Amino acid sequence: MSPARTPRYTVPGLGVDEGRQVIDLLTLRLHALNDLALTLKHIHWNVVGPHFIAVHEMLDPQTAAVRDMADAAAERISALGGEPNGTPGALVRERTWDDYSVGRADAIAHLGALDLVYTGIIEDHRDAVEKAGEIDPVTEDLLIEHLRGLEQFQWFVRAHLESSSGTLSNAGADTEEAAAEAASPKRAAAKRTPAKKTALPAPAKKTAAKTAKKAVKKTTTSRRTTR
Repeated sequence: MSPARTPRYTVPGLGVDEGRQVIDLLTLRLHALNDLALTLKHIHWNVVGPHFIAVHEMLDPQTAAVRDMADAAAERISALGGEPNGTPGALVRERTWDDYSVGRADAIAHLGALDLVYTGIIEDHRDAVEKAGEIDPVTEDLLIEHLRGLEQFQWFVRAHLESSSGTLSNAGADTEEAAAEAASPKRAAAKRTPAKKTALPAPAKKTAAKTAKKAVKKTTTSRRTTR
């Protein structure tokens, strides 16, 4: 991301160079929040399966809240004397991550991937909180408020992925595709189903049946002779 230009003015108590540093932090947070809002809508439109309605309806309030967070970040940039850029071109040009990579898929599989999305944005927000705290406590407070919401939303997502023992079904996955695959109900069902005994091929079954039949005949004949 290219650094923001130094503003001609900023909020009282901060120098313009400090204002520029905070604007830089907030600009990438603005892109991340706009990207997250679009990703949540993409998932909202593309979930299928038995958990469709629960996940479909869970994501709309999250989308609305994340859009409000983006609005607050943009307005803070303006208050600091900066110029918030919310165009798609700026987002794609300046972001440090790739597009969400899962299309139409089971609702729980999508949540497995979304969990990784939330982890990434929360980690980056926490890093920005630490840096902002050294310069501007107001921006630090704003980002902390964002984190309260983001971490709650991730909790909602993880509640669908967690087992009764506290294990996440997508644990250890480091890509969205891998996380979606790990969380997929088909994958979970395969783990629960015991392996079937290997069936004999048809010819082998017939041979085994014939051998057993001969053995029975031999035994019967022998017994009759003895008697």
